[in-house]
Amino acid sequence: MSVTDPISDMLTRIRNAHRALHADLSFPTSKLKAAIAAILKEEGYIGDFAVDGQALTINLKYQSGKPIISGLKRVSKPGRRVYVPAEAIPKVQNGLGISILSTSRGILEGAKARELNVGGELLCEIW
Repeated sequence: MSVTDPISDMLTRIRNAHRALHADLSFPTSKLKAAIAAILKEEGYIGDFAVDGQALTINLKYQSGKPIISGLKRVSKPGRRVYVPAEAIPKVQNGLGISILSTSRGILEGAKARELNVGGELLCEIW
């Protein structure tokens, strides 16, 4: 099955798995999806992830039976790309969430991109 927007598909799969209270989920992998999963693990939103050939497996985290991730939003879409300079990187939920950007230095979390003074394509927001 061909997917038009693989990042949106990944975020939707995570959202649906959280709602169904699944412990793990698996979907087709790419370097971009693995980089996003690495940021989610580093920021504490998921337990762990593994790339097994063509599949990316994510271990979801829960706290007192509730998902750690309460919201996911795809910002830049194939039909409307959103680019931001370093000064305009948004603070998600007043600093309680993160934004993920595709920059010239790779896939970065918003605070790290702000620290390195690089802007780029605002991929998604997670809180």
